[in-house]
This record gives sequence, structure tokens and C-alpha cells, in this order.
Amino acid sequence: MLKLYRHYLSIQLKGMMQYKASFFLTVIGQFLTSFGLFLTIYFVFARFQEVEGFTFSEVLLTFSVMLMSFALAEMLVRGFDTFGSMISYGAFDRIMVRPRNEIFQVLASKIELTRCGRVLQAIVTLVYAIPNSSVDWNASKILTLILMIAGGTAVFSGLFIIYASLCFFTIEGLEFMNVFTDGAREHGKYPLSIYGKWVLRFCTCVIPYALFQYYPLLYLLGRAEHDWYRFLPFAAMLFLIPSLLLWKLGLRHYQSAGS
Repeated sequence: MLKLYRHYLSIQLKGMMQYKASFFLTVIGQFLTSFGLFLTIYFVFARFQEVEGFTFSEVLLTFSVMLMSFALAEMLVRGFDTFGSMISYGAFDRIMVRPRNEIFQVLASKIELTRCGRVLQAIVTLVYAIPNSSVDWNASKILTLILMIAGGTAVFSGLFIIYASLCFFTIEGLEFMNVFTDGAREHGKYPLSIYGKWVLRFCTCVIPYALFQYYPLLYLLGRAEHDWYRFLPFAAMLFLIPSLLLWKLGLRHYQSAGS
């Protein structure tokens, strides 16, 4: 399976490299778009010293984790984000008759390598934030940071899978899902507690952004009530389970668009 995925990746990379200027300009464009998000944070802290007790460097940790998680999910799971067109044009019918798992085929159908521009922006921000934050770094906290990114990637991947699963019932994608993907990337620039307790509860119990963004951040900053906050990104990864169950439910109800 991994060998076949590398083959898919190689094919798409070769295709992108046929138009090198377009590829690199798109990467630069993605970097600059994300840089605009960074500037909004910078200008806020140029006026205020802190936001709800969080300093500039601490917020940059949050921003870089959220941005990198979103960018990795969008880059690797882009096939689910564009699944609506696959349904409406009948391309999924071809996937159904192939001897490979449908999830794998959709996953490998579109690998958006131009999103590495956003990943690069997140890395640059992280490189600045790590030494300038008030975190007393050790092996446990470095591992926690890695788990935060992995948990975030899993949550956003789960949201893309939910978006694709709904297409089985609606044929076309539902744009309101962008509230939970692009919208989360926007409001996730800051620790979720600043939006109030109801938003924090929603982002803890319904769509678990807080499990990889807010609570582990408290552990990194030494403000956590419990040390087990560092393990909450594992709980965030469990969001993939209901996402995949919804996919299986939609798959059972799939009817060809007839295109």
C-alpha cells in the first residue's frame, strides 16, 4: 500500500513539475496568504501586550500548531476536500470497481503539494516561537508539541472525511463545513479560551480542537491543572473514528450520479 501511495505521489509530482513556474508561484502565494494571518497577530500585539494572559510568542505557538495541522491535512487529505466533484462527475464509480480500498484511492487521488507553502510558514513561526516563548523545554514538552500537530492533523483530516461523507447524501459538497476547517484555522490563531466558555466546551466535546490546541498548550506553559493534558492530543485523534464510521454509512447508501 505504501509503495502504491509513493507511486501516486510520484505521478502527481511529475505532473506539477511540468509547470514549474506555476507550482512555485502557488507555493509562494500560499506562504504569503499564511503570512497575512501572522501579520494580524503581530498588529494586535503591537497594540496590546497580551491577550487574555497570553503573550505574543505563546500565541505564535498556538498559531503555528493550528496552521501546520491544517496545512498537513489539506496537503495529504485533499482528495476528500474535492470529493464532491468526484461524485457529481461519476469518477467515484471507477474507484468502486477497482480492487483497492476506496479510502486509500480517494486519499491518493489528489495530494496538494503546493500547500507546503503554508507548512513552511508554520515552521518559520515555530522556529521563532520556541526559543522566545516562556516554555521550559524538555523531552516531554517537545513530544507534546509533536503530538499537538499530529492530533490537529487527525482532527482536520476527520473533518475533510466528514465533508466527503456528506456528499454521498447531497451529491455536492456542503459549504458550511468550511466553518469548521478554514474557520477553525482562522479563529484557532488564538487560544480557544479567549472566545468564552461555551466555545471552549464546543471545541472540547463536539469537534475537539481544544484537545490538541488549548489544553496541551497549558501544559507547555506550566499552567495546566493536570499533567495528563499533554496526552489529550491522543484523544483528539479518536475523532477519526466517527468520521470513518460516517464514511462507511455514506458508502452503503451511495447511488451513482449516472454521469
